[in-house]
Amino acid sequence: MEVLAVAGLPEVRPGDDLAALIAAAATLEPGDVVVVAQKVVSKAEGRLRDLREVTPSDRALELAAKLDADARMLQVVLDESVRVVRDERVLIVETAHGFVCANAGVDHSNIETPHTVTLLPLDPDASAAALSERLGVPVIVSDTFGRPWRLGIVNVALGVAGLPGVVDLRGGRDDFGRALTATVVAVADELAAAAGLVMGKTSRVPVVVIRGYAAEGPAGTGADLIRPPEEDLFR
Repeated sequence: MEVLAVAGLPEVRPGDDLAALIAAAATLEPGDVVVVAQKVVSKAEGRLRDLREVTPSDRALELAAKLDADARMLQVVLDESVRVVRDERVLIVETAHGFVCANAGVDHSNIETPHTVTLLPLDPDASAAALSERLGVPVIVSDTFGRPWRLGIVNVALGVAGLPGVVDLRGGRDDFGRALTATVVAVADELAAAAGLVMGKTSRVPVVVIRGYAAEGPAGTGADLIRPPEEDLFR
């Protein structure tokens, strides 16, 4: 399997035809999977907020004092959240998509102006599907998430189109014939993580082609990767 950086993409701005930019920069083959960083998807879709136009609420001001953070930034995070999970050291929230993550994915890195932040796409699966239809190959929209019991960030799949989000091996057998009862492989997350090694955080590689991965199973979505609340032992 090869993980190939797509070089030469210009700075993406609201309204840009991201699929056309990727198609012009990448040489795609049947069976390829394209992993696209959420940041450029959000830029193309205009998912941006200007902090100069944000008026913090009392709740945002309270959190800003507690976390020593910009109240305007925290207000944007609250606007993108349905639930505050934790407000110690960093704001952990649940987004409308169902993601539980730091700051609702609101970010100010790799943006031209210091007062602008990006938001997650409104529907990452729809974003992935639109790109997949134009490019003719499966697409993953990815972003970096922290993990509660492990150090460091890892690229994960927010939106998925054209390949499984997860592969459920329960009911099968291992190499020694034992029944598999709990093995569900997050294949889209694993592909996103592989792409993250090429993307980096400072390499300005927002698009990666994964070549040689044989996807097995029906196409799924990024929503398939979200653990249902009734199965969440820590909620």
